[in-house]
Amino acid sequence: MRLTPTGRTLVFAALAAAAIGTAPLAGRAAADADWPTWRGPNRDGHSPDTGLLGEWPAGGPRLVMSARNLGSGFASLAVVDGRIFTMGDRNGAQHIIALSDRDGSELWSARVGPVWEDEYGGPRATPTVSDGMVYAVGTDGDLVAVAADTGREIWRRHFVRDFGGRMMSQWKFAESPLVDGDRVVVTPGGNDAIMVALDKKTGAEIWRARMGRFDSRGPDGAGYSGIVISNGGGIKQYVQLTGKGVISVRASDGWFMWGYGRVANNVANISTPIVDGDHVFASTGYGTGSALLRITRDGDRTSVSEVYFLDPGTFQNHHGNMVKVGSTIYGGHGHNRGFPIAVDVASGKVLWGGNIRNAGQGSAAVSFADGRLYFRYQNGVMMLIEATPEGYRERGSFEIPNVRHPSWSHPVIINGRLYLREQEHLYVYDLRDN
Repeated sequence: MRLTPTGRTLVFAALAAAAIGTAPLAGRAAADADWPTWRGPNRDGHSPDTGLLGEWPAGGPRLVMSARNLGSGFASLAVVDGRIFTMGDRNGAQHIIALSDRDGSELWSARVGPVWEDEYGGPRATPTVSDGMVYAVGTDGDLVAVAADTGREIWRRHFVRDFGGRMMSQWKFAESPLVDGDRVVVTPGGNDAIMVALDKKTGAEIWRARMGRFDSRGPDGAGYSGIVISNGGGIKQYVQLTGKGVISVRASDGWFMWGYGRVANNVANISTPIVDGDHVFASTGYGTGSALLRITRDGDRTSVSEVYFLDPGTFQNHHGNMVKVGSTIYGGHGHNRGFPIAVDVASGKVLWGGNIRNAGQGSAAVSFADGRLYFRYQNGVMMLIEATPEGYRERGSFEIPNVRHPSWSHPVIINGRLYLREQEHLYVYDLRDN
């Protein structure tokens, strides 16, 4: 499949966000919270912050820090122990980059793999930080673990050479590793290793999961999503959106438990599933739609059934992901359109939206904090919206500086600050309600 540059712009972005800065910020808390991985502490797009601005002034919140030289790409960031971690293509290679969270100065960089020489190239994944180590996946399939304080490489694996990995379509690897206890869990996408668990200290293989059979129109290979943990049906499992659809692998040993293919398309399955007790909500674009699934126990494994399916005219999330707040799912609806929408998760009923055109254009990357939704649009508009099922209520907006590419990186909200990556730039804003 070949797409025009316009078509390629529409395709890719579920997997990205922010980075770093340059002016000191005084008065940081002694014990800051962490944003250690893709979509925050619980990989659900939720920030633990409270006491934030409920409405933005004209022009947006105050810019308190900025940085550049992060390289090209759409990678998101992790913020841990006073450091910011991201990825970028620069100086002929793809790197993990660490900066000071106080003044944005660069602390170190570590080579991951080759650059992606493409009009919309560069890394799409977020580094994951755990117990003094940083884990990252490059677009070529390199999985590396480095020391968080120095960037020294500890171990390295390769999705293709080590596991026969592949992507579902032409865009390269874009996964943010899941660290769960003593292991790193990733999705190489090979039929004999659709998912693997590795010792996080050494990279040694713990198990590999073989792809099971289920009805799907989607292709083999990994999608552009992130693994999430579910305890549905009383069994711990790793849930992921792949080329063929949503799958579940038993956490203890990598046994493939179930797959659901109706939500898959054959171009790019992107958005990270939402897990909620015994349920999973998943959505993709390209004219596909959304589904709520129920997990039930079946002996020492689980199975899944469809609660409802929403056609693409009702709700499809191209990329940018969704958040669940209370009993409502919020996100951008429409293929590369990002119309704000609120959906009752139990019934699938649209509560509001789906046709609202605000100042934002293109798909929207969405995070949540302190009762508000943070919508970052492809045209560089950042918007604050109330997270309420009662109706659509804007509470402020501003334009991100220096937008020259699709503005796809996901917003990060932690320690009273909003981090926005824009290619080689990072912008950090003060969200505290003083």
